[in-house]
This record gives sequence, C-alpha cells and structure tokens, in this order.
Amino acid sequence: MQRSLWKGAISFGLVHIPVQMFSAEDRRHELDLTMLDKRDFAPIGYKRVNKDTGREVDWDDIVKGYEYEKDHFVVLSPEDLRRANVEASQTIDIVTFVNRDEVPAVYFEQPYYLTPDKGGEKVYALLREALNRSGMVGIAQVVMRARQHLVALLPMGDMVVMNTLRYHDELKAVDDFELPRSNSRKLALQDKEVEMALALVKGMAGEFEPDQFHDTYREDVMTVVQRKIKAKQTTLITEPEPEEEAQAKESNIVDLMALLRESMKQRGAKAPATKAPAAKTPARKTAHEPAKKTRARA
Repeated sequence: MQRSLWKGAISFGLVHIPVQMFSAEDRRHELDLTMLDKRDFAPIGYKRVNKDTGREVDWDDIVKGYEYEKDHFVVLSPEDLRRANVEASQTIDIVTFVNRDEVPAVYFEQPYYLTPDKGGEKVYALLREALNRSGMVGIAQVVMRARQHLVALLPMGDMVVMNTLRYHDELKAVDDFELPRSNSRKLALQDKEVEMALALVKGMAGEFEPDQFHDTYREDVMTVVQRKIKAKQTTLITEPEPEEEAQAKESNIVDLMALLRESMKQRGAKAPATKAPAAKTPARKTAHEPAKKTRARA
C-alpha cells in the first residue's frame, strides 16, 4: 500500500475535493558512486556538526530557525509553520484554468499523483472529466515543506496529476542568451531546407512510448565496472583519457541540405518532391565568386 505524502483538498470555486498526494516518481536509476580518499580508498562520510563545539548532532536535536539578524534566530516548529496559514497548508487552491499548451515545458518541475480521499470520488471524477473535455489545466497554489508552490493539475487517464511549477523569477531570462533570430538575414533559411527538415521530422514521427527508453549510459558504466572487477582492478585509480581535440574545419558553412538528405537516407524516408525549375531566358554572363593516452596509477 502506497503511503501518502500529504492529505488535504482541491478547491476551485465552492467545490472541495478531499485528496491524498503521492510521489509519482518510483526510483531514480542513478549510479551509486561512493566518494573515497585516494590515499587509502576509505569511504568519505558527512556529519551534521555543531559549528561551535564541533560535535555531531542527532536528528532529534535539530530544529529550524530564521536568521532575522546576524547570529540571531527565531525558531519555528512544524506546528508554527502549519498554523501560519492553516488553509494554505491544507488546500490545493485552483486560481485559474489555462490551455495546456500555454504552460511552457521549462516551468514543469516535479510530478505527484492525486487520488480521491474518502467521500471525494464523484467530485474528483467530475474535475478530471472537466479537465479532459476542456483541454485545460488548473493552475493552483499549495504549501508543502514550508514553501508555497505553484502547481498545475492535469488529467492522465483516470488520474489527476499535480505537477509543481517553477516561479517565473526562478528561470533565467531568454534574452540573456545569444540565439539565432527568426528574422535574421544572416541565416536566410531556404524553403527547400525547411521542406527537407519537415520531411525528416515526419519520417521520424511516432507514438511516445516511454517504456522504450532507459539509461544506456549507466549500463555502459556498469560494463566498465564489471570489466575492472574481472581484471581485479578494484583498487586502481585510472586517470581519464584526454579527449581528442576536434580537427579544425576549414569553413564554418554547413550544407544543411546534404545533412538533411543523409539523415533521411538513414531513416529510410523519402525527400519531398520538388518542382522542376522553370526555363530561364539567357542571361548576361557574370563572374562567379569561389564557393566558399591511458595512464594508470597503482
């Protein structure tokens, strides 16, 4: 039986839906690498220590405090944080509904599953159906772990998913980056290049099947680990091989059409049909410009 992280209610208008919240993430397939002291390969650990005495502090002796002046704190208990705004800490308050495509992907952060609590099944299904038929998502706010989160509620099959969103001021401004502008004369994308790119996209199109994807890099690293174990290289520190420097290219000009054709050839896609060029009247001749080591330490 899954253990809920939070219990409360979804609120929109005068409607309250009692719900439970569960983490949507099962587990992360990360490489569990332990930091070692290279002198004797002893594992390196971290301790919670009192900065004044240097002694280790047990979790039961740790409280949270707000530093209102240098070295002056106000201690806040979990009950203080809850009482600060009981309604906000117990309610997912929907403030508006927006079209799904109006929320850029960069805002999405962490998914959670919401299930109806006792007595909330019908109104839960009502919200889910309204979201499905309208094609909209509910934008709400909720307090979790002493922080108010902006969230989006969206349907996924029979489930209502709550995805935390980043606040606008938590994202770097797009204008801070140098990007190719759509109206740039320097780029001057040709119609044939765009058509070829679209044909490649269509040729690669398919259904999103997330179970087909997995962390192949982790598997490759584990292959290296097993190889070292078999070779009894369990205490050998190897320095990374220096990356080969990319050969300097004579020109920065890229033949987009050639790349697109080769990509389509590899995918088995057909290039878009092109119209035969119209006959041209003889033109005055003009001069054309020329086209542009592994080292191991025991």
